[in-house]
Amino acid sequence: MSATRITAIDRRERSAQADTVLLYGIFGLLLFGPVAFGAVEPWSIFVMEAGAAILFLLWIGKQVLDGEIKVRWNPLFLPMGIFGLLIVSQLVFRVTAYPHDTVSVALLYFAYAMLCFLATHTLLRGVQARSLTLIFSVYGAALAGFALLQGISSNGKLYWIRQPRMGGWIYGPYVNHNHYAGLMEMLVPVPLILSLTRLAPAKVRTAAAATAAVMVGTIFLSGSRGGMLAIVVELVILAALLVKQKRGLRTAIGIGVFLAIVIGLLVWVGGPELSKRIATAGPGHSELSGDIRSYINRDGLRMFLKKPVLGWGLGTFPIVYPQFRTFYTNFFVNEAHNDYLQLLVEMGLLGFATMVWFVVTLYSRGIKKIGNWTGEISGAMTLACLLGISGILVHSAVDFNLQIPANAALFYVLCTVAASEPFTKPVRKRRAVRSKASEEETLAPPESVHQPATNF
Repeated sequence: MSATRITAIDRRERSAQADTVLLYGIFGLLLFGPVAFGAVEPWSIFVMEAGAAILFLLWIGKQVLDGEIKVRWNPLFLPMGIFGLLIVSQLVFRVTAYPHDTVSVALLYFAYAMLCFLATHTLLRGVQARSLTLIFSVYGAALAGFALLQGISSNGKLYWIRQPRMGGWIYGPYVNHNHYAGLMEMLVPVPLILSLTRLAPAKVRTAAAATAAVMVGTIFLSGSRGGMLAIVVELVILAALLVKQKRGLRTAIGIGVFLAIVIGLLVWVGGPELSKRIATAGPGHSELSGDIRSYINRDGLRMFLKKPVLGWGLGTFPIVYPQFRTFYTNFFVNEAHNDYLQLLVEMGLLGFATMVWFVVTLYSRGIKKIGNWTGEISGAMTLACLLGISGILVHSAVDFNLQIPANAALFYVLCTVAASEPFTKPVRKRRAVRSKASEEETLAPPESVHQPATNF
């Protein structure tokens, strides 16, 4: 074997290894964020940003190793790029009320964009999607189990060790129970959809259904009313899809078992206290009441009307809001508690229109891929992503999950996966079946060919 051939094989092996590192590096960062309190502290934000930058540099190195640059297109890249240009415009034309915060949040958005770009270039095969489905299901089950254990034995500290500086309603690894619910809204569809497909053995599907049931139960036990509404919307969408496709008795029985596990868990762990916890999801747990939320919404609209085109600047809501606040509170209003309103305030109509473009493109692209979701991993993964995205978009009307780096990063990557090209399938080797006639033709002696004689 020549040295050139050995070098080519070596390069291919290194390229494949780089692909593996990139794939699990991207999703490893996504799994890191929630366990690091949602990646809301400077050190964890740095890990997210630096990790995304290192992975992007590794991807560039892989392109150099391959000897060519291959860029895969995703229809979401265009609205994401326009949104980035709007942020740059705020800084260049000094529209932002506080450039420092705009730059800081812009760096986070840039990290999200890099993760989305890399996911488009590395998550390409169905076998990879199957592995990630298993990983995310196990991860969701572990987080839900931890949340249940913590709910039973909580001492008011994160991991029973870390005391939150500004209080909160701790659930799971998050200071704010609403953000735990937001994470679960995006993770629940992964095992739930797997349990309804033909992509795994019966035992695996049963385990996936039980896992999804426990995860749904923890959303209710967390006391997040926005989370409860979001997961109900997800289940209603899924039920409507199943009715439309006229799924059989087996599916109906599976859904019945799923709901029985959810109800049993709620009764066992929550008991009579569950309704009280839902009713008191406000003043007693360091949360804003409904009246205060309505005041913030009204004040936010006044902020928007002052700068309706490009807004006050990305990340500047907590800086500008005190000028418009019309009520007294001991709380520091750091977010609008409504992601849509905050987007209007910070990015104006242009930014909001870009978001609408992003969402419309996402659904129009994703819905086309879910035709045979029960038998193809590409359709199943896309449906799971769309359900999780739908839940968080509902929840965003009453909370600020998309201002939490861990949840926002996962949201944008799920959007990218849903809008990407279908996964490639492994090439099956087929045996050549030769007919009897062809065999006879092969065995027949060749016709004589007359050639001119050559004298030596």
